[in-house]
Amino acid sequence: MRSKVSIIGAGNVGATLAQRIAEKGYADVVMVDIIEGLPQGKALDILQAGSITGSDARVIGTNSYKETAGSDIVVITSGVTRKPGMHRSDMVLVNMNIVKPVTEQVVKYSPKGIIIMVANPLDAMTQLVLHVSKFPRNRVLGQSGVLDTSRFRALLARELNVSVEDVHACVLGGHGDIMMPVPRLTTVGGVPVTELLPKETVNKIVERTVKGGSEIVALLKTGSAFYAPAAATAQMVESILLDKKRILPCAAYLEGEYGIKGAVVGVPVKLGKDGIEQIIELKLTPEESAALKKSAEAVKELVRIMKLK
Repeated sequence: MRSKVSIIGAGNVGATLAQRIAEKGYADVVMVDIIEGLPQGKALDILQAGSITGSDARVIGTNSYKETAGSDIVVITSGVTRKPGMHRSDMVLVNMNIVKPVTEQVVKYSPKGIIIMVANPLDAMTQLVLHVSKFPRNRVLGQSGVLDTSRFRALLARELNVSVEDVHACVLGGHGDIMMPVPRLTTVGGVPVTELLPKETVNKIVERTVKGGSEIVALLKTGSAFYAPAAATAQMVESILLDKKRILPCAAYLEGEYGIKGAVVGVPVKLGKDGIEQIIELKLTPEESAALKKSAEAVKELVRIMKLK
């Protein structure tokens, strides 16, 4: 029996994610959107592609949450996307009013499911979902670090002219401008990247990684990234559904780890059938630890704006 994954929001990220999961064939997919016809049309298109890709997964589009009942994983992508010049914090109250009722419906129909947040500002929205759902922290997480490390890895691989498969990057902290790439813990074929590239080059790549989302928004002008975010989320979904126990950087609620309490922050975690099965604590330098705590404070400030009670 195939697993069930529901995706809330049938925009670019949601539809691309649905396609990736459906093509794998290990889960049936339900896409929900408030726009009539949009999820139904995209779902039908993806379903018909299955006869070409060899997938028997069912793909359903709907405007109701009833079809999501009993989902193993629910991915929330619904929310406004960034426009050029817009900071993620500008979206916090707008997306809060979208994510809160969505979460209530998700909990109603899939009370035992795992929720993955994709909408921005990601860390704050993940904390909102945790607050509204009352789920244990292992069943609520955000997709950020997988995406951020993918950007870091791609840029490093291109600079060094090596396969991305041999680049293992470390990015901690909040998503967006408050992320914290850690070159010291980033390796290429087991060799720290700091030994392979000049410091100035590494710093430039770090800066471009941090501004990666903004760079794409500026180029597109009428949207934001969706191919890489969808691929990153699909990797998380697969690790959970197939109980792969992958160590992946995700937005997780910390309760004292890294000296941080009461904030959702990007850290490496073990992802398996129960969601976050372990938070991996890396040994950081005093400077790195201070930077991570600063990133956590930025997330807490967004949470304060939402006035969660």
